[in-house]
Amino acid sequence: MSIYVYIPTGHKFPRLVFSQRTGHRLSAMVSFKISVLTLTLCLLQGAGTSLIKLNTNGYEDVVIAIDPDLPEDENLIQEIKNMVSEASNYLYEATEKRFYFKGVSILIPATWQTKPNYEKPKLETYKNADIIIEAANPPGNVVPRTDQFGQCGEKGERIHLTPDIILGKKVDEYGPRGKILVHEWAHLRWGVFDEYNEEERFYQSEGKNVPVKCSEAITGTNGVHTCSRGSCSFRSCRTDPKTGKLNKDCVFIPDKAQNEKSSIMFMQSIESVVEFCTEKNHNRDAPNAQNQKCNLRSTWEVIQGSEDYKTSTPMTEAEPPSTNFSLKQIRERTLCLVLDKSGSMGNEDRLNRLNQASKLFLLQIIEKGSWVGMVTFDSSAYVESELVQIQPDAERNTLITKLPTVASGGTSICSGLRSAFTVIEKKFSTDGSEIILLTDGEDGSISTCFDQVKQSGAIIHTVALGPSAAKDLEKLSEITGGVKTAATDNAQNNGLIDAFSALSSGNGMITQRSIQLASEGATLKDGKWMNGTVIVDSTVGNDTLFLVTWTAQQPQTSVSDPSGKTYNNFLVDTNSKMAYLQIPHTAKDGIWTYNLKSSAQTLTLTVTSRAANSNVPPITVDSKMNKDKNTFPNPMIVYAQVHQGSLPVIGATVTALIESADGTTETLELLDNGAGADAYKNDGVYSRYFTAYKTNGRYSLKVRALGGENTQRSRPLVNGALYVPGWVENGEIKMNPPKPEISEDEIQGNIQSFSRTTSGGSFILSNIPANSIPDVFPPSQITDLEANVEDDHISLTWTAPGDDYDVGQAQQYIIKMSKEILKLREDFDTALQVNATDLIPKDANYKEVFVFKPENFTIENGTTIFLAIKAVDKANLTSPLSNIAQVSRFIPSPEELSSSPGTSVSTIVLSVVGSVAAVAIITSVTL
Repeated sequence: MSIYVYIPTGHKFPRLVFSQRTGHRLSAMVSFKISVLTLTLCLLQGAGTSLIKLNTNGYEDVVIAIDPDLPEDENLIQEIKNMVSEASNYLYEATEKRFYFKGVSILIPATWQTKPNYEKPKLETYKNADIIIEAANPPGNVVPRTDQFGQCGEKGERIHLTPDIILGKKVDEYGPRGKILVHEWAHLRWGVFDEYNEEERFYQSEGKNVPVKCSEAITGTNGVHTCSRGSCSFRSCRTDPKTGKLNKDCVFIPDKAQNEKSSIMFMQSIESVVEFCTEKNHNRDAPNAQNQKCNLRSTWEVIQGSEDYKTSTPMTEAEPPSTNFSLKQIRERTLCLVLDKSGSMGNEDRLNRLNQASKLFLLQIIEKGSWVGMVTFDSSAYVESELVQIQPDAERNTLITKLPTVASGGTSICSGLRSAFTVIEKKFSTDGSEIILLTDGEDGSISTCFDQVKQSGAIIHTVALGPSAAKDLEKLSEITGGVKTAATDNAQNNGLIDAFSALSSGNGMITQRSIQLASEGATLKDGKWMNGTVIVDSTVGNDTLFLVTWTAQQPQTSVSDPSGKTYNNFLVDTNSKMAYLQIPHTAKDGIWTYNLKSSAQTLTLTVTSRAANSNVPPITVDSKMNKDKNTFPNPMIVYAQVHQGSLPVIGATVTALIESADGTTETLELLDNGAGADAYKNDGVYSRYFTAYKTNGRYSLKVRALGGENTQRSRPLVNGALYVPGWVENGEIKMNPPKPEISEDEIQGNIQSFSRTTSGGSFILSNIPANSIPDVFPPSQITDLEANVEDDHISLTWTAPGDDYDVGQAQQYIIKMSKEILKLREDFDTALQVNATDLIPKDANYKEVFVFKPENFTIENGTTIFLAIKAVDKANLTSPLSNIAQVSRFIPSPEELSSSPGTSVSTIVLSVVGSVAAVAIITSVTL
């Protein structure tokens, strides 16, 4: 049975049809209560690195992980295979026979039943998963999406899909699952963006309102769908008489039958669409993210500029080879500590600091149920402990007694690694095992065991201590997908403990993960105090530990909880110069105070905790740099993602502390303002350019985040497949179920204050001038230029760039306007310049407002004006072209004026359409 709504003959809209399957749900929007689900997967782990390789046109080592929170369903595994196989065919056709899916591993949760055909993972972990299959969060939010916060052409982080998409339950709304995966893959692998705009569905072109789409050949109907008291109707869109723009409730309904083949990044749900937009059919005028971030280039042009495209040639086969799937089930964690005790470890108190950090790791970081062994090495290797399973405290304490206490001899890293492999192989396969390798010494023979490391299937995390650690050390992490960290001899920065704190399991549930709340250090004068506070919020509190270290004599130490109760019963290890306090049960939420009084020496304080409730994900912070290695004068970008489950946390104060090889620290406030290095405003990803290069060598990143009264959860930012509201089929409009609404009250409600500290790993900088560093950094690109109307004036707003990217103050602005969008992009210098001589740039990241009246510029009704800006610094370095904003002149008709009292016939209104294009992204900045 179908329900028909009759549209009178001659009306431009076809009949409206609701199928029986969906009609009963259309009388009201689907309502639901937003709840923050337990998110068991790490979202952005700074340490997570994709394993994907392109091998003879085929993508290998693609990792798809199933969230342990999902109920066991063997059919889901088969449907994942079917989705990838379908996507492989679509991908092959869409890329002109260049790419397909060759090898895919599916990670199965440890909570699911074990089966003989499930292998043990090798390098595959949840941290480096490329695609996550997870429950809808908030409930009903099944939108396929990709974490993507870099610039145009930079790889994304990972794809998120829900079982409803995998099982093909949302074909009408989002299209075939194989095409959905191709859409998301283009985000992930090639850094292209969506070609629709749900915030601004229409724009004005030549005096008309047209849908934001690519290509323009896609056909359909504009209208408004409304339901009341069980009856639904579809009417024509209405125009705002003041601006000439269509009202916000107007939507574009595509025709079901189409001939146009592009574009996958606009509406992959259309059956005929099997290609990406090219330079020939790309709609440059549409105000979408692809135009805004990729300098008006089509998605296919961006893909052609990728390394994948440049290193491949088309195949000749009609269809791609079949995908090879492997099923791998998560097991208990197996780990071996490989610790340097060579002679140089006796310098700068390194051996003692190794003991402090290792003890914290064994007491607090390593998860219960894990298997842990220990190897030490100098010129040779020594097995200190075979694998033991961490259950009660006895095993932890026994391992602590095995830590090295004497430093002597040379450095043979490969000997330590080979011994670790032997220790692990006595009980398990080395596939998927982990090794934490700490060394401070030079060893030119590391490369001799690279092949053995590759074949082992083990993941090696490296900790480089001091300025002389082996140069090839990080290579071990790179070839195994491990974490790279570094610490200097500046004990006050607490770098070694931070490095070990970052080594929680990549496969554990996030509610079991150790979370660092604080990491502080100070060098005190005799009799002075190190006082401070730590916030324990309601999402954490279990297994809370306060750890204090010192370099000379034990300080006076006390900790007070929010009620004023004082704890001073620290357990003291005088040999390792450390003391720790384990808070019983669940620590009270609120502000905790610590007081340390000391003789002249260096003290550090570290506070860790775990989730208070296994059903509520804790607030977490994950940080990273955009590159592991870089050369001057290319800038670096710092990223920190603050979130609770999959919900972004906005309004926090986030600070990066970047320690150079010589032990000096640069402090940098990270911003979530959608300007400079930050791709999107209020997405919970805080970013900033880093240009304060000091010296060549290793640098380490630490990030602190504080939440206060302005901190709140926000809705997830969606870079993904477009929801289709309905279809025009055989002259009839068939509406899909309404897209579930997300409650702003519950999503954006204020959350408690919190404190977090996290390590973002290490990176290496080179080619830095030995003496003075020249001014080679231009102002950052302006990416948020907007236009508005004030009477007969145009008002422009944007975020001020700096003298060096997003730091400092620019010298001047150059503002140009044109009736042709390509004029600004391709010939900016000859475009008409706006008089902005009186406009003095503000400090970076402040809001700029500039109002002017167009002069010597004929504007007729329906005329569209495009505007763009460049910033210039004191060294006469110029920023890339800003995004291109557009405004259109609109003169209301007498009929429109009669419906809008008080508007003069002679009034000329310029209406904003929004940002439609952006500019050349700095090509050297890549993720």
